[in-house]
Amino acid sequence: MKKIEKKIVGYEVVSKEKQASEKAEKEKSSIVQMHESVQRPEMLIGSTYKIKTPMSEHAMYVTINDMLLNEGTEHEQRRPFEIFINSKNMEHYQWVVALTLLISAVFRKGGDITFIVDELSAVFDPQGGYFKKGGKFMPSLVAEIGEVVERHLKMIGMIADDSLDEHQKKLIADKRAEYEAKNSTPAAETDNGDFPPDAQVCKKCSTKAAIVMDGCLTCLNCGDSKCG
Repeated sequence: MKKIEKKIVGYEVVSKEKQASEKAEKEKSSIVQMHESVQRPEMLIGSTYKIKTPMSEHAMYVTINDMLLNEGTEHEQRRPFEIFINSKNMEHYQWVVALTLLISAVFRKGGDITFIVDELSAVFDPQGGYFKKGGKFMPSLVAEIGEVVERHLKMIGMIADDSLDEHQKKLIADKRAEYEAKNSTPAAETDNGDFPPDAQVCKKCSTKAAIVMDGCLTCLNCGDSKCG
């Protein structure tokens, strides 16, 4: 029991709703979000991705380190903190270092950082892009680095994963089997990843996987079809 030693000049009955609201506000204010003042811990969780283009004999290795915020609570989240790019090829050294510093700064800024994927993907090489293994067209090396960042953000849940579900995969597999049966050319024998040699570039996923069946252009990679 609390003893009241001062004169009561007013009072208010605190409702359960107000108590719950105040508690929620207090919990919200205690949630740590990524921002520039967050100190780097001694250990970070890292993921490394390999990029091998036909433009160079040496591969690039992209490492993205994440920080675990609000660990052990219901608000636990994994957020990117820094990025490193390594390669034996020193031709791109200066701009690669500059790019990693800028991307890392954006990561540590916090907030919605997903815009960086669109910015990197929009960079086109004036000498032309290239098809990576599997038949997907890349307009530039920077754009492929953007794709790696996108894959990572999907992996940690910052970008919604738009992968095909099992039903869509089955429909595409059936289409592929039907096409191969009609053309008697197994897709595995081509240089185009898993897709037929006469496939066109899909305007939706930029992969050389669109084939014409029954007068309809259908992508065997993402399922996009002009026939709905």
